[in-house]
Amino acid sequence: MLREEGGFQKAFRNILDEELHMSLNEFCRMSGISQSTVYKILEERREPNLRTVRDIVKALNQIYRRDAEKFLAVIASPTFMEGLPKQLDTVSNGVVSIREYTVSTVEDAILAAVRAERDGALGIICAPIVANTVEKITTVQVYSVFPFESVMNILNTVKGRF
Repeated sequence: MLREEGGFQKAFRNILDEELHMSLNEFCRMSGISQSTVYKILEERREPNLRTVRDIVKALNQIYRRDAEKFLAVIASPTFMEGLPKQLDTVSNGVVSIREYTVSTVEDAILAAVRAERDGALGIICAPIVANTVEKITTVQVYSVFPFESVMNILNTVKGRF
């Protein structure tokens, strides 16, 4: 592919048109690569440099992964994960997997959020203490867990002890 003149361009165009059925605009929006750069490469007006090839391959990997397994990321402590379902039947995305990212510190939770986005998560479920930071550093929807009912159960248990 890379040895043949225009091989990369032909292969890339084939992937967009035949495999992904994706327009140039859609690909650029999802990948963050400028439209003019991709257009020049596809029209063979410019040979892609190594960095651009890497960015294109990275974007294609993310697109393929996203299509392969749809999942929600749950970032929490190991005890919180007990009893979570493995799948969720959704209205618009069909069956979506629940992928656990077990953490024990706030720093680990932030790193897990970045990893979950890179893995192709549709959304991230996490504690409110990290939700604001996660929203700022990722582009996926973030859902905060508000354990009000759990806190109320503990308060009711504790009130009999004091």
